[in-house]
Amino acid sequence: METSLLKRFVVGAPMPLSLARHERLSKTVALAVFASDALSSTAYATEEILRVLVLAGSAALGLAIWVAVAIALLLIVVAISYQQTIHAYPNGGGSYIVARVNLGPTPGLVAAASLMIDYVLTVAVSVAAGVAAITSAFPALFPYRVTLGVACIAVIAFGNLRGVRESGRIFAVPTYLFIFTFGALVLTGLIRYALGEVRPLTETVVHPATTLSGFLVLRAFASGCTAMTGMEAISNGVPAFKEPEAHNAAVTSRWMAGILAVLFLGLTLLAQAYRVVPVEHETVVSMLGRALFGRGAFYYLIQAATALILILAANTSFAGFPRLASLLSQDRYAPRQFAKRGDRLVFSNGIVILGAFAALLIIAFRGDTHALIPLYAVGVFISFTLSQAGMVRHWYRERGAGWRWRLLINGAGALLTGVVTIVIAVTKFTHGAWIVVLLVPILVLMFQTVNRHYALVADQLSLEGYGGPPPIRHTVLVPIGDVHRGVVAAVQYAKLLSPEAKAVYVETDPAATRALEEKWIKWGMGVPLVILTSPYRSVLTPLLEYIDHLQEEQGEVRRVVTIVLPEFIPHRWWQHLLHNQTALLIKGALLFRKDVIVTDVPYHLAH
Repeated sequence: METSLLKRFVVGAPMPLSLARHERLSKTVALAVFASDALSSTAYATEEILRVLVLAGSAALGLAIWVAVAIALLLIVVAISYQQTIHAYPNGGGSYIVARVNLGPTPGLVAAASLMIDYVLTVAVSVAAGVAAITSAFPALFPYRVTLGVACIAVIAFGNLRGVRESGRIFAVPTYLFIFTFGALVLTGLIRYALGEVRPLTETVVHPATTLSGFLVLRAFASGCTAMTGMEAISNGVPAFKEPEAHNAAVTSRWMAGILAVLFLGLTLLAQAYRVVPVEHETVVSMLGRALFGRGAFYYLIQAATALILILAANTSFAGFPRLASLLSQDRYAPRQFAKRGDRLVFSNGIVILGAFAALLIIAFRGDTHALIPLYAVGVFISFTLSQAGMVRHWYRERGAGWRWRLLINGAGALLTGVVTIVIAVTKFTHGAWIVVLLVPILVLMFQTVNRHYALVADQLSLEGYGGPPPIRHTVLVPIGDVHRGVVAAVQYAKLLSPEAKAVYVETDPAATRALEEKWIKWGMGVPLVILTSPYRSVLTPLLEYIDHLQEEQGEVRRVVTIVLPEFIPHRWWQHLLHNQTALLIKGALLFRKDVIVTDVPYHLAH
């Protein structure tokens, strides 16, 4: 009862399946739920570009805007490509579905594995970056960033366990507050830049730690590509939109891409204009906000909005990961538990698993955003590439109206994202990307192993070609350690199962055996008592050997043994600790034995 009440408090009252359609999202709420990941990445993508370029000295920072322009162009191509995916797959055109249907099961699993890794990393990176925004405004909190990160993940998971619509309500305000404050930051900065009122934040010249090379620029490009994570979220979640689903999803996708490109390019231009040099304990956004507004109320509003959107950007993963896990489960590549909706019509198991893994990453990397970034974006660009390649195959096979230009768009997307995938993997490999490159095939092998297991189970349970069960010889045994009311109730039940039921007693003390035999004559109800000797005082070994003896092969006859276990149940939970739990040990020992059925007969104590 206590557990049920706790679950109601955390998750809320159960919802009937008939309300699932009413839990659909409008475009404005969906933008908050699905686009928060992509939009929030503008808070750290520019900084990641600068952190790489500054290695070649202050002069190299001028390349940041050109790197950002290249990323923005790539973003536009990917956004247009996903528009086509949304209309082609109105039931949800995630990378896994598109790749599996058009390229085959293995490419589909590679896309799924890549996305699942990226979802976990999105939660960890977004939360770590959000906590960094908090500690930039309040440096005293810096030592507690791991605790803050884990707490934030718990809050997001709680919101999602409450249900899709409630999570949308929770995340809508921070998303739109972020768009407003960042829009004001960019607009104010650009106006001052146009009026010539910009003053550099520092006159310090950073000396090169390495030479400026094409490889370094590519590495900066790879780091900045974190701005594009989350682009696939809307195409994954088309069924979550209100009708007409595909149209509403496509409009929301255009909103997201436009806002993302403007904010990203605007922030990068401001960082270059103000000659921002990244530092350890303060973010680039914090430095720009301080330069434009001082440490007044609006500065703290920017930091609060940044922290909220970054922390809640993880909600995109909490929408995508459980849905992807449910699809894999339906295709028998993941445990069936992931396909089950919880009381609030969400995939609760996927939400809990995602939260747990993300929290472990925060702990393992001590909440350091820059330590997590090298692992980031590899997975999402693998899935981008496979999705776009799958769409090329889709248009070539379908050949509907306008299929050539559609194929061309997705082909360009596949080519560009494929090249970027290689660039990210190569430039970040020694910095941590090797972990993701190694994890993807491991996950694919796990998916295939699960699928083989389910296929074998289905084959063994199939009635096709089944000749019927063999004849059964049934034996009912009642293991006893004493004679009491619980034993009498179990013996009575055993006689209902078989008139030839037997009681079994393992002798460890001859004197106790004589006393038990006297009580058995009175209370045994005529059931024979088999006494097994145990020179080494083991209860389990003689019982198991006796069962083996009963099940010795006798032709085609199947020997089935039913163990009827008498078990008294104490009134209080702590009282269980005061007893031997022999019944539990017997159940554990017999759990995986063939043709042995264990039936528990509980006797509940009143006090």
